[in-house]
Amino acid sequence: MTAMTAGADAVSLEAGRLLFAQACDFVAGADRLEALPEPGLPEVAFAGRSNVGKSSLINALTGRNTLARTSNTPGRTRQLNFFDLGHRLMLVDLPGYGYARASKQAVAAWTRLVDTFLKGRPVLRRTCLLIDSRHGLKAVDREVMQMLDQAAVAYQVVLTKADKMGPTALREMQAQVSGELVRHVAAHPELFVTSAESGAGIPELRAELAALARQA
Repeated sequence: MTAMTAGADAVSLEAGRLLFAQACDFVAGADRLEALPEPGLPEVAFAGRSNVGKSSLINALTGRNTLARTSNTPGRTRQLNFFDLGHRLMLVDLPGYGYARASKQAVAAWTRLVDTFLKGRPVLRRTCLLIDSRHGLKAVDREVMQMLDQAAVAYQVVLTKADKMGPTALREMQAQVSGELVRHVAAHPELFVTSAESGAGIPELRAELAALARQA
């Protein structure tokens, strides 16, 4: 646990553990607006650059190694994948941005789909914006943050792959990213620092997301 993720109390941590111990099942994959499932459960979306570790984080949160597909090839997730967590919360794995081994037309179509989903989904409670702790915020991340700010879509920045960083470098990256968050109106001020490999920060993030399910 790091100083940035130490805020959850024992009751919240247990609520998060219990929620994410529930069954989590794939329910839909949408590559176009017409294929999006009807809004129902509160939703949490996971966004980030390709290869930032979205699938690994979802698998770590749910304790399942193969729920979300992981790959060493960036850009493999090309649709919005919906996972029902205990009939209480819908987890939405968004296509990675910033990489495209595809035609410009396909990339434009994915971009429109994600943009429309984020701006117009009434049950979307939070977007977790994943940032690789080794690289920090890139220009494309800042573009997404600006879009979320303008659309008033609440988002939470989550640093991934913290186990790949030394303690000093990680603290410096936390301070740098936190300093930028205060300038973004839709960003939650708390920064979560996680590692799907070591499990660091996972219980605290579970607790935060469980609170969103209780608000429904």
